[in-house]
Amino acid sequence: MSNDSEQGKAASNAASKAEPKSKSKPKPMSAKPAARKKARRFAVQALYQWQMTGANLTDIEAQFRADNDFKKTDTEYFHMLLHGIPSCVNDVDAGFEKYLDRDKKDLDQVELAILRVGIYELLKRLDVPYRVVINEGIELAKTFGATESHKYVNGILDKASQAIRMVEVRAHREKNKPKT
Repeated sequence: MSNDSEQGKAASNAASKAEPKSKSKPKPMSAKPAARKKARRFAVQALYQWQMTGANLTDIEAQFRADNDFKKTDTEYFHMLLHGIPSCVNDVDAGFEKYLDRDKKDLDQVELAILRVGIYELLKRLDVPYRVVINEGIELAKTFGATESHKYVNGILDKASQAIRMVEVRAHREKNKPKT
C-alpha cells in the first residue's frame, strides 16, 4: 500500500470519528477573529506535521493541545481544519493545482499546508468571506513561508477564489466599482 493511500485512509478514519455524520451546512462558529487566526496558525503547523510524517491526526492534535497554549484559540475551528482537510485532500488539492506553475510535489510543504487551509475554507466554509481567506493565507505565508511565498500564495488563492466563489467575488467587485 502506498504512503498516500495510507495517509488518506488514516485521515478518513480519523475524520469520520471526529466529525458528526450530519450532511447539513456547517454552522458559523461564533469566535473572535483573533481566535480563528490562532486556530489557522496551529492548523497549518499541524497539517505540515501530518504531511511530513503521515502521523495519526488524533495524535497530532493531542500533541498540539499539550505543547501549545490554546487559550484564546477557536479549538473547534482548529479541530475542523485539522481533520476536515485530510478527509477531502484530493478535492482540496484539485481546487488549486490548475493554478500552480509547477507540480504539486515540487511545492514547499509550508506553502502546501497554507494553500490547503485556504482552499478548504473557500470550498467548505462559506461563512468565511473569500477576502478573509486570501488575507489569512498571505499572513500565514509571511509568518511561516519563504521570503516571497506570500506573493505566490496570494496569486493562487486569488485565482482559486474567482473560480470557487465566483458569485461572491463578482458581487464584491460590482459593489466596489467606481461610479461613473
